[in-house]
Amino acid sequence: MARQLDEQIVGRYPVGQRLRVLDVGMGQGTQALRLARAGHQVTGLERDSTMVAAARQSLSAEPEGIRDRMRIIEGDGRDTGVHFLPGSFDVVLCHGVLMYVEEPDPLLAGLARMLAPGGLLSLLVRNGDALAMRPGLAADWADALGAFDTTAYRNRLGLDVRADRLGALTATLAGIGAPLQAWYGVRVFTDTATDDAEVPDDIETLLACEERAGRTDPYRGVAALLHLCGVRG
Repeated sequence: MARQLDEQIVGRYPVGQRLRVLDVGMGQGTQALRLARAGHQVTGLERDSTMVAAARQSLSAEPEGIRDRMRIIEGDGRDTGVHFLPGSFDVVLCHGVLMYVEEPDPLLAGLARMLAPGGLLSLLVRNGDALAMRPGLAADWADALGAFDTTAYRNRLGLDVRADRLGALTATLAGIGAPLQAWYGVRVFTDTATDDAEVPDDIETLLACEERAGRTDPYRGVAALLHLCGVRG
């Protein structure tokens, strides 16, 4: 996904331009820190205090120049209007968040308002069109059969959450003034790997396969996750 995001940034902005980035629901700050290391000015917004503490600890170990380029705010992604003025950012990330939001449209509209004209909105969501894949590949036939007609599922943390369908999100992005420009699949081949699986020796080849599949039909359509990139008109 990082490679996909970089592709969109490089294709939209001059090399070396320092971008204003907002990472909503940044978690432990993996993407936020990566972009700060790349020279961008990054703001991370996260409501989970444990995740905020982890992100701050990681940031504290970085050189001063990177620490100066990143700030962390504890708050809810639905309250971006409280913290920031409209049009304040060139890039807004919202990765792995929508599945926990029962009504995502107001959140998405708020994120779009944060973008400057031409700004990039990057979403990572659970693929509601392929919910039967994981249980099906695990030979859990009852769960696979039940997954075809729903966008609700139980994640690996045991939480009941929701997925998004590509068609519905495409319509939503158009409606909030940040129409879809590109989309990718994420975790096409590796979704069934356990969290404690060892990293294989041929990890670069694995990543190359995932990257190729994530941009190629029909493979990307059955990915566990979808990476959608909209652009503010």
